[in-house]
Amino acid sequence: MSNSNRALVPEARQGLSKFKNEVAQELGVPFKEYNGELSSRQCGSVGGEMVKRMVEEYEHRI
Repeated sequence: MSNSNRALVPEARQGLSKFKNEVAQELGVPFKEYNGELSSRQCGSVGGEMVKRMVEEYEHRI
Protein backbone atom coordinates (compact mmCIF):
# COMPACT_ATOMS: atom_id res chain seq x y z
CA MET A 1 0.00 0.00 0.00
CA SER A 2 1.48 3.33 -1.01
CA ASN A 3 1.22 6.58 0.91
CA SER A 4 -0.47 9.13 -1.35
CA ASN A 5 0.51 11.91 1.07
CA ARG A 6 4.18 11.43 0.22
CA ALA A 7 6.04 14.45 -1.15
CA LEU A 8 7.35 14.01 -4.68
CA VAL A 9 10.29 16.22 -3.76
CA PRO A 10 11.05 15.57 -0.06
CA GLU A 11 13.31 18.63 0.10
CA ALA A 12 10.27 20.83 -0.63
CA ARG A 13 8.46 19.82 2.57
CA GLN A 14 10.15 22.49 4.71
CA GLY A 15 9.50 25.22 2.14
CA LEU A 16 5.84 24.27 1.80
CA SER A 17 5.45 24.23 5.56
CA LYS A 18 6.95 27.72 5.80
CA PHE A 19 4.70 28.92 2.96
CA LYS A 20 1.62 27.43 4.67
CA ASN A 21 2.45 29.19 7.93
CA GLU A 22 3.02 32.53 6.17
CA VAL A 23 -0.33 32.31 4.37
CA ALA A 24 -2.12 31.24 7.55
CA GLN A 25 -0.64 34.16 9.46
CA GLU A 26 -1.69 36.62 6.74
CA LEU A 27 -5.24 35.21 6.82
CA GLY A 28 -5.37 35.26 10.62
CA VAL A 29 -5.66 31.47 10.92
CA PRO A 30 -3.85 30.23 14.05
CA PHE A 31 -1.84 27.29 12.64
CA LYS A 32 0.15 25.28 15.17
CA GLU A 33 1.75 21.85 15.39
CA TYR A 34 -1.73 20.30 15.82
CA ASN A 35 -4.62 21.90 13.94
CA GLY A 36 -7.51 19.62 14.92
CA GLU A 37 -9.45 22.46 16.51
CA LEU A 38 -9.55 24.51 13.29
CA SER A 39 -12.64 24.46 11.12
CA SER A 40 -12.66 22.99 7.64
CA ARG A 41 -13.33 26.50 6.36
CA GLN A 42 -10.17 27.87 8.02
CA CYS A 43 -7.99 25.06 6.70
CA GLY A 44 -9.57 25.32 3.27
CA SER A 45 -8.96 29.05 3.10
CA VAL A 46 -5.25 28.51 3.72
CA GLY A 47 -5.00 25.70 1.17
CA GLY A 48 -7.00 27.65 -1.40
CA GLU A 49 -4.86 30.74 -0.99
CA MET A 50 -1.70 28.66 -1.31
CA VAL A 51 -2.91 27.16 -4.59
CA LYS A 52 -3.97 30.58 -5.87
CA ARG A 53 -0.53 32.02 -5.18
CA MET A 54 1.29 29.03 -6.69
CA VAL A 55 -0.79 29.32 -9.89
CA GLU A 56 -0.13 33.07 -10.06
CA GLU A 57 3.60 32.45 -9.65
CA TYR A 58 3.58 29.82 -12.36
CA GLU A 59 1.67 32.12 -14.73
CA HIS A 60 4.21 34.91 -14.17
CA ARG A 61 7.03 32.54 -15.12
CA ILE A 62 5.63 31.46 -18.48
